[in-house]
Amino acid sequence: MKTLKIAVQKSGRLKDDSLKLLKDIGISIDNGKEQLKARATNFPIEVFYLRNGDIPQYLADGVVDVAIIGSNVLAEKGNSIKSELALGFSRCRVSVAVPKTTPYSSIKDLNGKKIATSYPNTVQAFLDEQGVQADIHIINGSVEIAPNIGLADAIVDIVSTGGTLFKNNLVEKEVILESEAVLAVSPKIQSKQIQILERIKFRVASVLKGRTSKYVLLNAPNEKLEQIISILPGMKSPTVLPLAKSGWSSVHSVIDQHQFWDIIDDLKVNGAEGILICPIEKMVL
Repeated sequence: MKTLKIAVQKSGRLKDDSLKLLKDIGISIDNGKEQLKARATNFPIEVFYLRNGDIPQYLADGVVDVAIIGSNVLAEKGNSIKSELALGFSRCRVSVAVPKTTPYSSIKDLNGKKIATSYPNTVQAFLDEQGVQADIHIINGSVEIAPNIGLADAIVDIVSTGGTLFKNNLVEKEVILESEAVLAVSPKIQSKQIQILERIKFRVASVLKGRTSKYVLLNAPNEKLEQIISILPGMKSPTVLPLAKSGWSSVHSVIDQHQFWDIIDDLKVNGAEGILICPIEKMVL
């Protein structure tokens, strides 16, 4: 039977989140310590544990069929690689940062300056777009130290919380791109593997939808039922069931977690009581 070869990061948080996603979509991976390749026990896939920066080349060469990878790495090294699905985790940004004491009003201030980065292609494309000429120094790891040792006037690196910049007396000034984990696909993927990929995408979409949705149950007075239903943006329409108490109904629906508190406030104003919110593990549409 044909298998789909999927690459994940060899170590780090992206690896942990990737394996959790595979587990959430029902795929069991038997991976021993320091194992570089593992086969799923209940699904036709093989997982390859690779260095993050090497994954785009493996995709381009068709060594692996798909990968879970940061879109920042794909932008830097994988111009021919298609991103199939955004996964909503491992969010960060690629940003320009300068020492706190450096005057800075715009990216034009870096004209003729030295920039340290491990994303030279991304930085060069951004500078070209902005009409800025700068000297790019390629550094792999510990980019933040470059201004402190006189190697560069500014850096471009990934930023999550900004804590590392703060520790090195740097200030974030420009966001070049926003990044998150994506499901990337090799241009050489075969039709049999595409069929397996479609099954995975369906499962992933169900998990991701569940993560961003909440199941809400509430009691509503019948005279306010129409107003309350109009507040709830359900998948099609809320479920309404009569309660034993005369003049009241139980309403069940799904709401987006990003709208959660605004919707709850409106429900309470319109007479909803006994509001119960439950997490959703998966939501199949």
